[in-house]
Amino acid sequence: MSIPKSSRRQFIQSAAAAASLAAVGGYNLKARAQSRGPLLVSQGLTPLKYTLSWLPSSMDTPLITAILKGYFAEEGLEVTYERGFGSADSITKIAAGQYDLGEGDPYSMIEFNAKNPDVPLVAIYVHFNRSPFGIYTLKGKGITEPAQLAGKKLGAPAGDAPRRLWPVFAKQVGIDPGSVEWLTMEPQLREPFLIQGRVDAISGFMTSAMPNLVRGGVSLNDITPFLYNDYGLELYGNAVITRVQLLREKPEQLKAFLRAYVKGWQDTIRDTDGNMLALLDKAKADGQVLDTAIEKLRLTLAMPRLFVTDEVRQIGLGDVVPARMETSIAQVVDGFGLPTRPSLEQVFDRSLLPPKSERMIG
Repeated sequence: MSIPKSSRRQFIQSAAAAASLAAVGGYNLKARAQSRGPLLVSQGLTPLKYTLSWLPSSMDTPLITAILKGYFAEEGLEVTYERGFGSADSITKIAAGQYDLGEGDPYSMIEFNAKNPDVPLVAIYVHFNRSPFGIYTLKGKGITEPAQLAGKKLGAPAGDAPRRLWPVFAKQVGIDPGSVEWLTMEPQLREPFLIQGRVDAISGFMTSAMPNLVRGGVSLNDITPFLYNDYGLELYGNAVITRVQLLREKPEQLKAFLRAYVKGWQDTIRDTDGNMLALLDKAKADGQVLDTAIEKLRLTLAMPRLFVTDEVRQIGLGDVVPARMETSIAQVVDGFGLPTRPSLEQVFDRSLLPPKSERMIG
């Protein structure tokens, strides 16, 4: 199975302008152990603690926008956030009550729920309409179609979600999942290993792997991405996740969170650069140094591909198409080898979403 090379070329070209701004090197992200939004001292606000999926980046612009513009405070909420350490870690901490809600991969959540049925989690807002999962190689490797990955060496951390779903992707494109050799490394070594030629391809998130390769001196046009959604996988991406117990205890507060969060998204979509720059200023005040060009590239790649898709324009921000989500659940249950398949309602509860009319984008 293949996609037209013209489509892949258009995808790359859509971010070329941002990539040309990315200076090699100079990317020094020194995040504090806790990176919080501004604490609001006003009385009467309900506190909600939110965990990011990883270090703060331009991908968090909607959340920070809603904090900085007071949208959460207007809803009676005091929202604070901390950096994450990967989706699996965030999910575990939300379940343990260290955070009220946060960003995570709903498919890792499905696996967690299967192993921990007494503390179930649920997604209440899906902001990645398409998954950022993919395999990435460089043009010099001569790999132009996924089938050509057979016999090659691929690299990723052991727990990398796209790597774990490799068997599903491989079967979808018609190759034996066992026909490749996997090399395991720490996350920070993934892109350098590809650049150094120690592996032929890597798995990872589009929004991290591609900017990191550019930061390492690779031209965006020299990256060949094989994105899972382009090859028959119906995956959604990261979502806002909370405990089912909290949903039952504080539905009105969670509804208020989503109303403010949607406003942050709408503002970010209307003025992506302006709101991203406000995030960068906030990060600098928190002692973090973010490379403006790389963060612009990251958001430029994600906005049309993951966030503002044709489907989102039809159903509104944060929602899913039930049949598509059910297909993706089945694909992931198969890929992870889980014993049972959860229902759609156990994975995604849309009851807290604002009305569709309030979630539409221009």
